[in-house]
Amino acid sequence: MWTIGLAVVALVVVYYTHLIFKWRSPKIEGVLPPGSMGWPLIGETLQFIIPGKSLDLHPFVKKRMQKVNAIGTVHKYLRSITLNHFGVESLKASLLPKIEDMLHTNLANWATQGPVDVKQVISVMVFNFTANKIFGYDAANSKEKLSENYTKILNSFISLPLNIPGTSFHKCMKDREKMLKMLKDTLMERLSDPSKRRGDFLDQAIDDMKTEKFLTEDFIPQLMFGILFASFESMSTTLTLTFKFLSENPRVVEELRVEHEAIVKKRENPNSGLTWEEYRSMTFTQMVVNETLRISNIPPGLFRKALKDFQVKGFTVPAGWTVMLVTPAVQLNPETFKDPVTFNPWRWMDLDQVTISKNFMPFGGGTRQCAGAEYSKLVLSTFLHILVTDYR
Repeated sequence: MWTIGLAVVALVVVYYTHLIFKWRSPKIEGVLPPGSMGWPLIGETLQFIIPGKSLDLHPFVKKRMQKVNAIGTVHKYLRSITLNHFGVESLKASLLPKIEDMLHTNLANWATQGPVDVKQVISVMVFNFTANKIFGYDAANSKEKLSENYTKILNSFISLPLNIPGTSFHKCMKDREKMLKMLKDTLMERLSDPSKRRGDFLDQAIDDMKTEKFLTEDFIPQLMFGILFASFESMSTTLTLTFKFLSENPRVVEELRVEHEAIVKKRENPNSGLTWEEYRSMTFTQMVVNETLRISNIPPGLFRKALKDFQVKGFTVPAGWTVMLVTPAVQLNPETFKDPVTFNPWRWMDLDQVTISKNFMPFGGGTRQCAGAEYSKLVLSTFLHILVTDYR
């Protein structure tokens, strides 16, 4: 029996050794990029999800840099519908005054509350406004405080994927299910009662169900969930960091104040609303927005899937692998941006368009650039306009 036991143990060891070897040494033609495959199944995920503690590159990325110095139908549709409701034409035609009113209202409310948690109040503001434009959500009269549910999801979003009761991931999944159910209920209500139509994002998705087969009663809630998720966290974090940078750089605040007071003085009616032409004339404001986006690096990177084997500097990336383009490594490159973690909007005066296009991609690039890029920049710029002209 003792001999049989040893034989079984030996077979198990050999078997798992073989699996680990296969994991660490996939068969490809060429040389794999340098690095470790990590542990079977989990790879190097644990090191990757540990939060960074500064504005600099995440330690996971920095360590590896020091070592190595298909547009689908769904994506096309997602980009199209988002641009239709949050793109330049929509911003110029109707959204700009609504964004300005929203910011005026919220800043006035915060000014009467005493100290406020900037990240929290901005998150609620951005979520409620975007949700209203997507499916008519009325935060003031709703029993469900959906922004709170989204905050809960975000707080447990990056966690070990153990979907068992008591874990952060399980809680995240439950909160997500709750949110998706509410969105589906809203969809079904619109489908059953045409009088509730309002010509918004959701109504267009409903109309497009006739021609786009992937737009089902289960997919549309997922679509709305994704749009809300993308705008909610990125914009609130960027605006919060804007507060931080301005509080530390009074010279920047003064330069902004000069630019925006000049805009107001040029108006025939000082109380008239912000125009698209005024927004486009905000030269220094755009530098502040760019610098905030450059340093904040809200997305840790851009993910793509290799459709076929391809070579990079003599190494082969196998087909099927997920590739992560680490945008912070580009935007915090000291060879392009001197003192890269220093907030310096004036640096943009000396950067040409070619350098910017190759080294600044807060919204991605090319055909997959974020469809909400102009919407985000307009909200940031309008926020700064109201902040420096009406408040201190």
